Amino acid sequence: MEKKQVWISAGIILNTQQDEVFITRRAAKAHQGGFWEFAGGKVESGETAEQAVIRELDEEVGIHATELEHFIALEHDYPEKSLKFDFFLVKEFDGEAYGKEGQPGEWVKLTNLRDYAFPEANEVVLEKLMGM
Repeated sequence: MEKKQVWISAGIILNTQQDEVFITRRAAKAHQGGFWEFAGGKVESGETAEQAVIRELDEEVGIHATELEHFIALEHDYPEKSLKFDFFLVKEFDGEAYGKEGQPGEWVKLTNLRDYAFPEANEVVLEKLMGM
């Protein structure tokens, strides 16, 4: 049986000084539940990755991204599904980031990201971010 491939677009929301990032925690019942993540979600049919991340950030954390920079693209296979990711640095936005869907969210220093458990698919992203 062919694994389902899901295309995810996520935003790495940076503060003005670009030394902190806003992360949220996945619901316990979700795939990779309980882990921290960069807000984002599925790219819908007919959308670009950039359009998807702008929509998802509005839905999930209540901000409107106004300046995006593509950061990294990667693929990761889990036993149950195959994921394709596009991560964007969100350098400017309107609004105040918060867990709009009731999920915990916090601003974390880039240097402290290792104190939070992320899904293994995010490993490369964390390494690249911490090397900025």
